[in-house]
Amino acid sequence: MDSIPANLNSTLSVPSVQELSLQQPEKVPARYIRDHDGDGTIGTFPSDPSLRVPLIDISKLVNVETQDDELQKLHFACKDWGVFQMVNHGVSNTSLENMRNQVQQFFELPFQEKTRWAQKPGNLEGYGQAFVTSQDQKLDWNDMMFLSSLPIQNRKLDLWPQNPPQFRETLERYSEDMRELVISIVKFITLSLGLKDTEISENFREGLYNIRMNFYPPCPEPERVLGIVPHADNSGITLLLDCGDFPGLQFLKDQKWVNIEPIEGAIVANIGQIIEVMSNGIYKAPEHRAIVNKTKERISIVTFCYPSPHMDIGPSEKLIGEGSVAVYKNLTHAEYFTRFFNRELDESFIDSLRV
Repeated sequence: MDSIPANLNSTLSVPSVQELSLQQPEKVPARYIRDHDGDGTIGTFPSDPSLRVPLIDISKLVNVETQDDELQKLHFACKDWGVFQMVNHGVSNTSLENMRNQVQQFFELPFQEKTRWAQKPGNLEGYGQAFVTSQDQKLDWNDMMFLSSLPIQNRKLDLWPQNPPQFRETLERYSEDMRELVISIVKFITLSLGLKDTEISENFREGLYNIRMNFYPPCPEPERVLGIVPHADNSGITLLLDCGDFPGLQFLKDQKWVNIEPIEGAIVANIGQIIEVMSNGIYKAPEHRAIVNKTKERISIVTFCYPSPHMDIGPSEKLIGEGSVAVYKNLTHAEYFTRFFNRELDESFIDSLRV
């Protein structure tokens, strides 16, 4: 990202979890264990299988005859949940399946082959793990490939795998598909806030897009580790393609963890902290985490979408006034990311942005 100081966007090198899992250990190494409740589990909040994340039909948002009703559903999803699953979103099954296959093939490569595209010291992009800042930090049970995909000039092509052979071409097409989908869904999110449909969405046309491909291997003690720790995204909006047939992603709703049940062809969208700020807190960036499985691996493909780096990040002026005051500060793009990467890992980033 050309708006982020290079020394902020970094991580330390750590061992591959996939390679550790292939050794079929009986116990998880201590550095991965996250026992929070004193009973050998990571529960903290209970899960609730009765709750279901909202489902939004994009074709009904496009159709003027059904748009108003679906906009109300979208407003509820963004305000009460901050996350929803999208169907009939316009991205072809071919594009989704091709991307799934290429990522699967990449993680199936021998470890030494994957390390041809490993993260370089002090850099987040490439094959490895994210946001490891100290040698005694607890680790997530996953490996990842993280790449900047758009704009084109931000790409570090030396980190774009050439094996499998179709990886680059597939990722390029998928990135364009995700950008078009983001522009569309952000337009409708803007409408659901009562704003002009282009007020926010056009800022995503020239925005920044990063793609993180996660591999969660089987774990001998899944109840003691996390695939990814609870967090909210610093993006504008995040899109996730789940490549598994069992739940692995959970969102926190009313102090309960709710599974995202995989739906064939669906894409998960969650509000990021930039849209939380732009909406003046009407829409919230939800806390979420990844859990792992004892016998099955899982892959997810996550697209983090940011508005143009030339745009300030602050509440929409049209949402302030007539008794409503600004909840968040107005920051430049660079100030926003500097605050994010300079924060302590246990510090609430969104709270630091409040007026």
